[in-house]
Amino acid sequence: MPDTTRHLTLANGLQLTLRHAPRLKRSAAALRVHAGSHDAPARWPGLAHFLEHLFFLGTARFPLDDGLMRYVQALGGQVNASTRERATDFFFEVPTNALAGGLERLCQMLAEPDLGIERQRREREVIHAEFIAWSRDPQAQQQFALLQSVSQGHPLGAFHAGNRHTLALQNPAFQQALEGFHQRYYQGGQITLSLCGPQSLDELEQLGRQHASLFATGTPVPQTLPPSLSPTRARLVFTHEQLPAGAEQALELLISCLGDNRPGTWLDALRQRGWLQSFKAEMLYNFAGQLLWRIDLQLSASANQEEADALLQGWFGFIRQADLEQINHAFGLLQRSRARSAGALELARRDSTGQPFANLDAQGLLALRALLKGLPSQAHGQWQLPPVDPLLMADVPNAPAQPLPPALKTSDVLPGTRQCAALYLRWHVPSPLRQRMQAVLEQALAPLQERCERASVQLLFSAVGEYWQLRCAGQPAAVLRAVEQALALMLMPGENCWRPYAATAPPLIPIRALLKQLPDAVLGAHPASMPACTPAQPQLDSLWQHTHWHGLATGFDDVALGALGTALQQCPGQGSLPGPLPKWARHRWQHAEVPGSEHALLLFCPLPAASEASGRLLAQLLQGPVYQRLRVELQLGYAVFSTFRQVEGVGGLLFGVQSPHTRQAQILDHLFTLLRQGITLDPGARLALAGQFDEPAMANADVAEWAWQTHLATQPGRLDELRKAILKTRQTDLDQLLGTLLDKDCPWLCLANAAAPALDWP
Repeated sequence: MPDTTRHLTLANGLQLTLRHAPRLKRSAAALRVHAGSHDAPARWPGLAHFLEHLFFLGTARFPLDDGLMRYVQALGGQVNASTRERATDFFFEVPTNALAGGLERLCQMLAEPDLGIERQRREREVIHAEFIAWSRDPQAQQQFALLQSVSQGHPLGAFHAGNRHTLALQNPAFQQALEGFHQRYYQGGQITLSLCGPQSLDELEQLGRQHASLFATGTPVPQTLPPSLSPTRARLVFTHEQLPAGAEQALELLISCLGDNRPGTWLDALRQRGWLQSFKAEMLYNFAGQLLWRIDLQLSASANQEEADALLQGWFGFIRQADLEQINHAFGLLQRSRARSAGALELARRDSTGQPFANLDAQGLLALRALLKGLPSQAHGQWQLPPVDPLLMADVPNAPAQPLPPALKTSDVLPGTRQCAALYLRWHVPSPLRQRMQAVLEQALAPLQERCERASVQLLFSAVGEYWQLRCAGQPAAVLRAVEQALALMLMPGENCWRPYAATAPPLIPIRALLKQLPDAVLGAHPASMPACTPAQPQLDSLWQHTHWHGLATGFDDVALGALGTALQQCPGQGSLPGPLPKWARHRWQHAEVPGSEHALLLFCPLPAASEASGRLLAQLLQGPVYQRLRVELQLGYAVFSTFRQVEGVGGLLFGVQSPHTRQAQILDHLFTLLRQGITLDPGARLALAGQFDEPAMANADVAEWAWQTHLATQPGRLDELRKAILKTRQTDLDQLLGTLLDKDCPWLCLANAAAPALDWP
């Protein structure tokens, strides 16, 4: 059944957009305030961003412990906010029955915030920690320099994030400006609210009217028009002025054409020459007919940059002269595929910005022509429009069904009726050639991965320890076609994949870099020496003969399982069972060399599989105290979290902190001090956590990942049993588990960007 929508204006001026999507399991709200950092007084840089932070600190009606952040997190949902140049967005996703509670908290905190000076002082330090991290991030600084180069006299080139020095809390004029900004913009005439879920339009409308009426009545406030963008000589950076409405949607279509890597396209021409390393195109700014966007193109050392630019201009010229109606039709198929795979949150966010998944209307086509007219073009290269991508087809491949290999287990934890399937394949590759062959396979799979990403199919090839893993998730028909192509490429990569390839991934902030290394650390894997040889197809053939694999499939109906059996006939390696789980006998401190100067630490406390229910409840109850103590009170830094995490089949408590000023050993001491204070069982939190593991309330991706992790742990994959175990957890269970974790012999893992602080850490 297709989605249905409704648009209306409330008495207070608020624009309400509703989407009834019967296939969804969750509901979401996205609220856009049409004012951002460029609308704040220039005297107080960061004021709009600062106000966004203050909203989440609780109100008289909903204090911090019961505010939107804690409410959504306790339900296993998603919540966040973003301050952009001309808009501020707030959004969350929760189980359907919790939409009313989330919406009430969201509207209340925005309409009636508590702007007390003490909470301002505390949150300013968080903003300052963000500023320090931003100032030390090379990518952020490069983008800031780029914005400054095209925006002399334009607010894009100014500093808007805020820090300890720009947010002058003690100045009455600042406090007046803060209050004034809230009163001027956080009123009905400035707000668009989007609600999305499986509820009927009438039910969604009732919720919207009930809670959005809390905003004061108002009218749209005209936003000051910016000065012209400055011409730029920066390569692959494009500026446009006086574009008609619909430019952002037109750019989305153009970027989809640029990102198409099939034969006959620009990216394919670069790859055939062996020049392409990575491609990304993104919009940087869009307002009042102005558009700024860029292409991030990484080429090999052997590439001819001038020829690459000429090919791009040739592709621009080809698109300009092509049948735009035909291109728009293909774009519509792509958008429909994306809409089928999108969750409630993504749909709500796109509705709140006026950009639902759809092809361009007449106005959008007009904007596309204007956009193309402003781009450099020439007659260069041989081009063609590719046919419809098979990944966009909704029907299961028509092939004789084959039985599933014994090494593949199936799980009904995700019903086939969800129209979302996931397949996990894992190979044990003990050969020392593993690392060299990994680079070959990554090159072979890269074009397919890019196509999958365009079609909202997740295709991920990863390596952990001595294992290779392939994960594919999305619409069942698309997964089947993607996996069939992926296995063929892994068996026989193309000739261009055997060339030496030295791709450099963009640096991550320290805490994210540690998270990336966590699976290897849990397995106890250490970097192995690379064998000195040139990889070739015979070596890969031999390697596959000595590998063993197993896998898991979920979300496929009977017809799709038959087609999957056919696709897996070419799965390389010998079938097997999951290997033993990693174990270690005592505390481990592992020093990880990661970029970045800030102090970062992950503490992972593994638990026996039988303790998963009590461990998850303990982690849930610790979230609030950890956040309150480490981030709010101690101001350790912006990145502070605690959760339950399954890593390589091992479940446990995971704590993470990144701090600009507090060292790793001190962070650890703060965590231990907090844990020693104990925790009190909250029956309401227990009930809410159990509800998170009801399959209809879980995101499909979370269901599939839980099934895979329990498969690796060789445990029964029964969500109902986990739910029952959570409900049976008592205070004594929590106390006992916490006591075990605090025992000096408990096998913790500390992964940090610093050496061990004491001798008792090996």
